[in-house]
Amino acid sequence: MGKTKIGIAMSGGVDSTACALLLQKQYQVHGFFMQLAQPDLAEQLERVREIARQCSIPLQVIDLRAQFEDKVLDYFSTSYEHGRTPNPCMICNREIKFGLFMDAILDQGMERVATGHYATIIDDDGCLLLQQGKDENKDQSYFLARLSQKQLARVIFPLGEMSKEAVYTMVEAHGFSDFRGRESQDVCFLGSQSVGRFLEMRKPAQDGQGEIVSQDGRILGFHSGIYNYTIGQRRGLGISAASPLYVVEIDALHNRIVVGENKDLFRDTIDLDDVCWNCNRHPLPDRDYLIRIRYGHQGAQARIKEISKRCCRISFGEKQRAVTPGQFAVIYDQDRVLGSGEIQ
Repeated sequence: MGKTKIGIAMSGGVDSTACALLLQKQYQVHGFFMQLAQPDLAEQLERVREIARQCSIPLQVIDLRAQFEDKVLDYFSTSYEHGRTPNPCMICNREIKFGLFMDAILDQGMERVATGHYATIIDDDGCLLLQQGKDENKDQSYFLARLSQKQLARVIFPLGEMSKEAVYTMVEAHGFSDFRGRESQDVCFLGSQSVGRFLEMRKPAQDGQGEIVSQDGRILGFHSGIYNYTIGQRRGLGISAASPLYVVEIDALHNRIVVGENKDLFRDTIDLDDVCWNCNRHPLPDRDYLIRIRYGHQGAQARIKEISKRCCRISFGEKQRAVTPGQFAVIYDQDRVLGSGEIQ
């Protein structure tokens, strides 16, 4: 009986390279590269091909540019048009990387797919649960929270029990010495562009100048497009006041930015829509859970009240700053992902 065939999602970074090096000891490994909307595509693809050559594994390119445009870039643009701050990585992971890309890899005869994410998967009585990675500073369970049971069943995260430093040390021992300082972009398709510039190039007819107003409606200045702003922003407002002002609301309907003081950014309740519960395991109403309201958020204790099948209300023990509509809140039961939903 031959070795299990594993498809490695290769990006040219240290993490996917580490996956290939680790798994080829035990499995028959093939590399796969996603062709999306990377601004440095030619350079990245050349690097991936060289890494695959050094690892002595075959490499195949999967062209998903049209699908990425439809499922991720349109979502990204539309969210900003409606005054929301999107999280394209959450959507890309569910729809593209562990959706269409995984399907394409499996169609090539691979039995499993491996990526360099820092997270682990455990089987709890037939339910596959996503668990935080060992390296707290690199844990990526937040970005993977929307994956389905079917997707989790076919994926391997070889780096989940490793630290980032251990990964660097391991690949350097195999002769790769130029990875440090080459961390990937948070939003791969932006490159060096700002969000505003990217959106202007996609849709030049975006609503332009509008009002910047106080919470009581006084006009304090003017903005150059609501897509240039996000909740909690202080710099770049172009207005002066006796005390620092921050963006507290993006009013897309009236094409205006509402500003207030720092204290106005704190909220003790938020509503989530499009909520997904892992394995249909729902929260208990009288129990505290850890809620992360964005990737860089350490999490806060809260209680959860289900409003409907796909909506719930989060009540924090302590008020949270700069809760941003359009971002995702991920709900943890200790270190395991229980569910997630989009902040309203």
